[in-house]
Amino acid sequence: MTVPTDFDRRIRPALPFLLVLFVGSGASALIYEVVWFQLLELVIGSSAISLGVLLATFMGGMCLGSLGYPRLAARLGRQHPLRRYAALEVGIGVIGLAELLLIPTIGTLYSPAVGHGALAIALRAIVAGLCLLPPTILMGATLPAIARWVESSPRGIAWLGFFYGGNTLGAVVGSLLAGFYLLRLHDSTVATWVAAAGNLLVAAVATMIAARTPGEPSAARSASPEVADRSDSVPAAQDFGTRNYIYVAIALSGGCALAAEVVWTRLLSLTFGASTYTFSMILAVILAGLGLGSAGGAALAARTDAAQVNARALARVQLLAVLGIAWAAAIIYLALPNWPVNPSLAPSAWYNLQFDLFRCAVAVLPSAVLWGASFPLALAAVAVPGEDPARLVGRVYAANTVGAILGAVVCSLLLVPGIGTRNTQRLLMALAAVASVLAYLTVRGRSSSRPVGLIVAPVLAAILIVLTPALPGELVAHGRWAVTWLGKSEMLYVGEGMNSSVAVTRLLSNDAIQFHVSGKVEASSLMQDMRLQKMLAHIPALVHPNPQSVLVVGFGAGVTAGSFLPYPTVTRLVVCELEPLVPQVVSTWFTKENNNVVNDPRTQIHFDDARSFVLTADEQFDVITSDPINPWVKGAATLYTREYFQAVKKLLKPGGVVTQWVPLYESTPEAVKSEIATFFEVFPNGTIWANNTPDGGYDLVLLGTSEPTRIDLGVMQIRAADPGYDRVRQSLVESNFTSLSNLFSTYAGRAQDLAPYLEGAEINTDRSLRLQYLAGLALNQYTNVAIAQELFQFRRFPDGLFGGDPMWEQRMAYEMGLMR
Repeated sequence: MTVPTDFDRRIRPALPFLLVLFVGSGASALIYEVVWFQLLELVIGSSAISLGVLLATFMGGMCLGSLGYPRLAARLGRQHPLRRYAALEVGIGVIGLAELLLIPTIGTLYSPAVGHGALAIALRAIVAGLCLLPPTILMGATLPAIARWVESSPRGIAWLGFFYGGNTLGAVVGSLLAGFYLLRLHDSTVATWVAAAGNLLVAAVATMIAARTPGEPSAARSASPEVADRSDSVPAAQDFGTRNYIYVAIALSGGCALAAEVVWTRLLSLTFGASTYTFSMILAVILAGLGLGSAGGAALAARTDAAQVNARALARVQLLAVLGIAWAAAIIYLALPNWPVNPSLAPSAWYNLQFDLFRCAVAVLPSAVLWGASFPLALAAVAVPGEDPARLVGRVYAANTVGAILGAVVCSLLLVPGIGTRNTQRLLMALAAVASVLAYLTVRGRSSSRPVGLIVAPVLAAILIVLTPALPGELVAHGRWAVTWLGKSEMLYVGEGMNSSVAVTRLLSNDAIQFHVSGKVEASSLMQDMRLQKMLAHIPALVHPNPQSVLVVGFGAGVTAGSFLPYPTVTRLVVCELEPLVPQVVSTWFTKENNNVVNDPRTQIHFDDARSFVLTADEQFDVITSDPINPWVKGAATLYTREYFQAVKKLLKPGGVVTQWVPLYESTPEAVKSEIATFFEVFPNGTIWANNTPDGGYDLVLLGTSEPTRIDLGVMQIRAADPGYDRVRQSLVESNFTSLSNLFSTYAGRAQDLAPYLEGAEINTDRSLRLQYLAGLALNQYTNVAIAQELFQFRRFPDGLFGGDPMWEQRMAYEMGLMR
């Protein structure tokens, strides 16, 4: 029979208010995390290394805060824990608002100083540390601060599991609020003010509770007689050797949880589409599982004062986590790719998101719940009556966080690119089994579960490791469309790189080769794709009178980059590509189409985030062409912002030319207008060139110059007649461009003629990145023909664009089907 303590009687009336506090705190923290990561990615890039640095810094600050607060609090003297908690929340809010100015300021200092290689990584870490460590240290201190309000018995410590669970569930609210509302309809400034308001509200409520409650917990009570005479009631934590086993077990639990999140986010983004909505949804499901599990673990731990009972429960939870990882692998590899779903049949994007939310929960929620339950059980398993609860919580929280840092960083940078997602999940099963064994080793006394657990955990892990299915190539290649492509293509290559998963397939119907990245076709040898890839090179190379140096943003199949090589004047070709597998492996399947560009002595390839490269480049170019991934892919919208185009413009030599790809498929009129209007704001003399198919619009090429564009086809014709341009002419003919006039007849509009069409268009900026939310809603829509028809209504013959002999203007008007 359990007798309520003074602590129980005091905490229960305040418990609902404390849960509200932690829900609000967690919501604000996740809004900040989303905003800060978005702003810092603009500065240091969004490569796997940059994201690893960001994540390690963010969680490292949390770890430092959890360990450092108890020592600092002891020196500050006695004060109500809730007052200190309120002060921490105010500090987080103030720093959060300051970050809006701090991050851009540091970015202006960072960009001119950074280079490439180890120095660049070190500078990225310094930037991330300066921006993230101050607020995250305060965030990490909040749980130890509140821990001083509880007694250090297993039951008292278990209450912290409810607070931790409330904080995590609040994070769910924050991730959804930021991803689906604040950043979709507003910008990072509004989102930050909302988060700061949440901090201040939490601080105010905490101060009110502090004024009505005592600041010190009651003395820890002794075990009841019914428990005291049981041999297994002696706290395992009193044996400090076995106590360390719990710390290692909870560290492994945190490492497995974050590593699994990395793996499953990559795999599920293939299945659902890698939009910002998908990432927000996956994060919300995982956080919800952690929160629910933490609440359940806390309820379990509160039922007993016996540390070993909680240690045994922790061991069983880790054992079940082995099953949870295997379950997720089976669902993601076998069930989801073969689920008979055609996303284009959904009546709206929101319908698809709801369906994907259900499928995501089926796959990952069981494991997330188990990992969430581990934290309060570990706390209760190491609790010792009379010990400082803040130090206790700080150590367990730090162990869990250190494990999470290692899990996420090692998984992202080493495991996935080194051994693949299948073997990474196998390794996680083994580590979860090790965590279970370590927890079982702390169990003493007459319990028969220990020997059974020590045997079952490794045996179960071994069986499930053997049974883990292989990664289906169709998932990497076709993603959410995998089931509709069964039997239609031959898999030639599948690879999992540091930043992306890639595949190469051959269509059985016509032998065309396709390059896939992140579950979508990025390039192919099909005519519509070849035309686009070559237009991105030939149009600027011909418009420029003497192109010598070229920057290609995004390698793809290498066709765009390779199309510059036939030009005799080109002496330097710089390529920026995020994923090393693309030029190193994928390009070998397109050597004929890309002129073996990788091995050309004029080619220099940099593996980096394109935006980061552009911001830190120390040379200028005659031509810059950009063929990024679709704007709906998370992170890609940063290559369509006003600030990015301004940075590109600075890299142009006098008379330089820039081209930018704009897709019409899987897009919306609002997204297309945003992309064009943003480009024209930086390049007011810009023009549009259409890559049309027989059915209508397919995609566009935007062309910009610093000065008014003049295209003298007569001069171009003379230049192209030179024998040195034989390969240029051949390249055009191979793409069904029978002449230069035929190539330039793809003209589709210019800024001054499209003003009515672009009226009210949203300008995509670093501060808002609205484009990724506009485009993300068109993930499975194919309204490209309708978009093109609306755009072409404003197509007029561009007087003054085609200079030189009036005969050429007449010919161009005829080829375009337009009257002068």
